[in-house]
Amino acid sequence: MTTTPLVDLSTGDSFRDGFPHDTLTWLRAHDPVHWHEPTARTPDGEGFWVVSRHADVMSVFRGSTTFSSDRGDGQRPLGGTGLKDERAAGTMLNMTDDPQHWRLRSLVNRGFTPRTIGGLEDELRRRTEALLDAVDPAGFDAVHGFARELPAQAICIVLGVPDDDRRQLLDWLDAGIEADSASIVSAEATALIRGYATELIAAKRRQPDGGIMSTIVHAELDGGATLTDRELVAFFGLLFPAGAETTRSAIAGAVKAFVDHPAQYERLQRDRSLVPRAVEEIVRWTTPSVYKRRTASVDTELGGVKINAGDKVTVWEMSANRDESVFDDPFAFDVGRHPNPHVGFGFGVHFCLGASLARLELRVALDALLDRFGGFEAAGPHRWTPNNRLFGLAHLPVRGRVDHQQGAIS
Repeated sequence: MTTTPLVDLSTGDSFRDGFPHDTLTWLRAHDPVHWHEPTARTPDGEGFWVVSRHADVMSVFRGSTTFSSDRGDGQRPLGGTGLKDERAAGTMLNMTDDPQHWRLRSLVNRGFTPRTIGGLEDELRRRTEALLDAVDPAGFDAVHGFARELPAQAICIVLGVPDDDRRQLLDWLDAGIEADSASIVSAEATALIRGYATELIAAKRRQPDGGIMSTIVHAELDGGATLTDRELVAFFGLLFPAGAETTRSAIAGAVKAFVDHPAQYERLQRDRSLVPRAVEEIVRWTTPSVYKRRTASVDTELGGVKINAGDKVTVWEMSANRDESVFDDPFAFDVGRHPNPHVGFGFGVHFCLGASLARLELRVALDALLDRFGGFEAAGPHRWTPNNRLFGLAHLPVRGRVDHQQGAIS
């Protein structure tokens, strides 16, 4: 049997040089529901299951009663969707089960309607052009010069966060994601972001506006009750990082993919009708949120393996999106890939709330890059974020080829 070193998936250190595809490829072939023994770096000192095949990942997503996003129906005192048990379980949208999950999600859905998201397109295109006007094609950081800003501006518009506050929030978030922490975002950064959220919520109470946070703050539930301050802060603590970080990773990852696979960029320039498929391929290829954790609510079985109630179960979307039994040539970046049943936005009751916004941002970003640049090449070493959940590029120096007469080289 072929063997490969099984890296410690419970620490961001294992992701400093990129996603450990060799490990997950081996697990898909030989141990698709794998028990990961605890290491000195594993949060809470507990082992956990690693689910790597697409079919098994889908089974977990579909089985939201058996595989809980909260505490496993009381199996654990704490829970959540990261490896470390969190107090936010049961309060934060992505760490709840029905009926609480539906209660909270139905409120946020009011701000993510197709009409609301579609109404952002012209403004996002204007802002995208302004961002690219400010970069030097001869050499710029595709992360900090472009990919970091566009999603942050979009989610701040949606949430009603003043532009002047955006950079500080981003700096806190970046520091929190790169910190050596058992949580997805460090406790220090989380406290700063939640402190900001408390002040923002108070401002929305005094002066309502059209943003989602204002809508949520003033929304009345059945019987006329409103959300508690703790629930409102949890909303912001989810929506801002999710909106700012994941699409940033997808956009930056797309630019790196075009550096590494220039023929795919040229193909897009020749046939712009492929942009919608390219968006889906970028989400599959980058999979910015690489795993989710669940808690088994009952004794169960997955892929022929017995799982005990209370066990931590992690599903690895990045691995599912490279599953050889589902995707032809899964390690090829193919902007025309079809079909493309990726799970980059999750699946089931916890399907990504901001998927339509992310797709819009990616489409706008691709259109602007294709209009302006004939291609990209590396201008220095790139660096990955050392985080095993919100995975992406921290820096990506590139040069863009520009045709000054026609706007871009085709």
